[in-house]
Amino acid sequence: MSRPTEATAGRAGGAPGKPWRAAGTALVAALALVGAGLIGVALAAPDPVAPPAPGAGAAPDDPDRVSGDAPAGGPGDASAPPAPELPGGTGLARSEPAMIRIPKIGVVATILPLGLTPDGMVQVPPLTRAELAGWYELGPTPGEPGNSVIVGHVDSREVGPAVFFRLGALLPGDGVEVIRRDGSLASFVVEGVKSYPKSAFPTELVYGPSETPGLRLVTCGGDFDERTGSYPDNIIAFARLAR
Repeated sequence: MSRPTEATAGRAGGAPGKPWRAAGTALVAALALVGAGLIGVALAAPDPVAPPAPGAGAAPDDPDRVSGDAPAGGPGDASAPPAPELPGGTGLARSEPAMIRIPKIGVVATILPLGLTPDGMVQVPPLTRAELAGWYELGPTPGEPGNSVIVGHVDSREVGPAVFFRLGALLPGDGVEVIRRDGSLASFVVEGVKSYPKSAFPTELVYGPSETPGLRLVTCGGDFDERTGSYPDNIIAFARLAR
């Protein structure tokens, strides 16, 4: 995968620990243009079974205004040291993610760092390695203040059901664990899951600024369109760092 040059993209998170708004409105506008195509290259698997769609109980009362603290506790791993908090308990120190675990849907996946393609699109993991997830490295790391974004394919012709095939089956309260390269564990609790048409991708909710450490998991959804060779929707899981 190609890497964006400094001329086309800088670290959207600014200095370590700073919220995503350091990117400014220009990058937000650019992401609004590419959001509809995010993970839009997932292909139909030979198995015609459709990925699960979020249920009525998966979204929060107001899914377009996800807010509030995550429930106390959350998933843990006694073998991983606690992640170091920043002064004031506002989040965790910057450390890139290495692996994601979602016990509810059986996900244990290595995470690749992703940037932007030369034409300004968000990079995705290669379809031949659709079992991998990808972290948008121009934003915060998981646990830092702001919305950290991890994307994954729903399926591909090469491997069939992919890493986030069952993302739509998550419910509020389900746990997501991100193992970071400093050896620490960032534990998140799902607040809601919702499907959006790609033509109405919620750019601000996914990539926009936030003082609270959040996690956004994104994949494709809806009924596969044989004519276009893609899915019409994006399924997005919203999660908060467990305190």
